[in-house]
Amino acid sequence: MANSPRLLVSVPSDELLSALANVPESVTVMKWTMSDASPLDAIDIVVPPYLGGTKVLAQLASVETHLVQSQMVGYDGVKEVLPRGHVYANASTVHETSTAELALALILASQRGIPAFVRAASEGRWVPEWHSSLADRHVLIVGYGGVGKAIEARLIPFEVNVTRVALRARSDERGEIHGVESLDDLLPLADIVVVAVPLTKRTTHLVDDSFLRHMPDNSLLVNVARGKVADTAALLAHATSGRLRVALDVTDPEPLPDGHPLFFLPNVLISPHVGGQSSAMLPRMARLLREQIVRMLASDEPLNVVLRS
Repeated sequence: MANSPRLLVSVPSDELLSALANVPESVTVMKWTMSDASPLDAIDIVVPPYLGGTKVLAQLASVETHLVQSQMVGYDGVKEVLPRGHVYANASTVHETSTAELALALILASQRGIPAFVRAASEGRWVPEWHSSLADRHVLIVGYGGVGKAIEARLIPFEVNVTRVALRARSDERGEIHGVESLDDLLPLADIVVVAVPLTKRTTHLVDDSFLRHMPDNSLLVNVARGKVADTAALLAHATSGRLRVALDVTDPEPLPDGHPLFFLPNVLISPHVGGQSSAMLPRMARLLREQIVRMLASDEPLNVVLRS
């Protein structure tokens, strides 16, 4: 690319374009939605659209890049469609805050009976009821990456007892982090189970009938991971029986079809996969991009690399 800028960055939206207005003079930021072929044959950093799915990555087949910077934390399905020759980074540090907020909102709403109060109020009825507090509950966090840690940080001030589970056992300054092999022993002790694992072959249907049967009666399952982490048929069976309460930001299939029976159960609370969709996303995404730009200008390795195709 003759006479090209030292660094060329493409972003898919006007909002992100504006947020990167104060990058160094040696950097040019352009808009490319990836809905059609690239206008250039080489772009140093490409940012795909947030909700564009993985299919748009096929557009990179004819583009030379140094970094593909996703706006998503999860990268399931990317390896299968990312053309050869690209470095792919996820959006770690961008969505943890918003996702943890939503997880906490789902927990509090479910614990304190907010959906029932809202339904009664919409019918013009005053229906006071006692519900379980969040305080003093035993919360099991399954998945202790960035999102799991952010959820824990927000739960602790609510005077809960938190147990952490990760794919491999280890310890940190707060104590033991259990491995997933300990789930059968830990699930019966939990009042609330929050699932925040990445979607992999190992975690697909991690939340199955056996997992749910190990949870105590009237305990709450919260899934802010990916829909396929849970077996929908098993969720429906345990929720329909009334034995468990469920709060989901993700489902399988997604979107959940209109009229699906999960929508109509009073012990099920569903949000439409909006964990990362808040005003906190844009400034954090811009901050990550600025850091990637600085690192590339300095010939340093990029952050958050999860795939090299």
